[in-house]
Amino acid sequence: MDHAIICFGQQPCGFFPKRFLFAKILTARRLQRELGGEIVFFLHDSDHDPRETITTLRDQHTNEEVALNFKFENRIQKQFSPLYTKRVIPEWQEKTARQLPRYVARSLGAHFKEIKASNVADFCLEMYARMGLLEGMRVERSSAPRFRARAVAVSDYFVDQQYEGEIVRARYRDGKFLLHKGGDQFLEIPGKEFGPKQISPTRDTRFRWMQSVIRCTHYVAGASEQHYINKADAPEVQFVRRDEISDYNKAYTEL
Repeated sequence: MDHAIICFGQQPCGFFPKRFLFAKILTARRLQRELGGEIVFFLHDSDHDPRETITTLRDQHTNEEVALNFKFENRIQKQFSPLYTKRVIPEWQEKTARQLPRYVARSLGAHFKEIKASNVADFCLEMYARMGLLEGMRVERSSAPRFRARAVAVSDYFVDQQYEGEIVRARYRDGKFLLHKGGDQFLEIPGKEFGPKQISPTRDTRFRWMQSVIRCTHYVAGASEQHYINKADAPEVQFVRRDEISDYNKAYTEL
């Protein structure tokens, strides 16, 4: 490798990004100043957890916090569809835009109102770009068929399948397609034949899967990632803990 490839990964984490994502970006930019090379943002938009996009804002007048999130069309889509297929409801966007002046600067609210995106992942990504956070970096998405086709095969994974009119992300185990209903409860659904372009990794196989395509030299890891990434999978990578930041789970709302 003749130049540094500095990577960080994250699911879409709110229509305004959580501050821990901003900290990853700052850490990656600091490394780039020191080492040169390029920055790659691995956007894991094939995750399905609706809690990922909860956006916690603070009222500018009362200082009270509010947790906002996308509204979803139905229970199947909310619980089981990957973020890149969860649809944005125009009425939700209009209603939320009317609330935002209480929480963010007018210019940021205007950006929110102007976004034209059909799904949650695209909406978040466009907002991050409008905030100037993605300038000069390459974005690779786990939902992209081209990315999936290039990735190494892993033993533990999810498969995108059609179920009750929606695309869902089903865990594939022992020849079965399973939707996690919470705790130790799973719903088995019928499935069709699939290939690499329908596969996305689990938490424990995600780094190896990602690295087989991106081949980074440095990886900015969040606090939780430090505990579950198997660093033995990538002895060639230098892992860097993201910089500390206050209120890490609240929304970052600067331009």
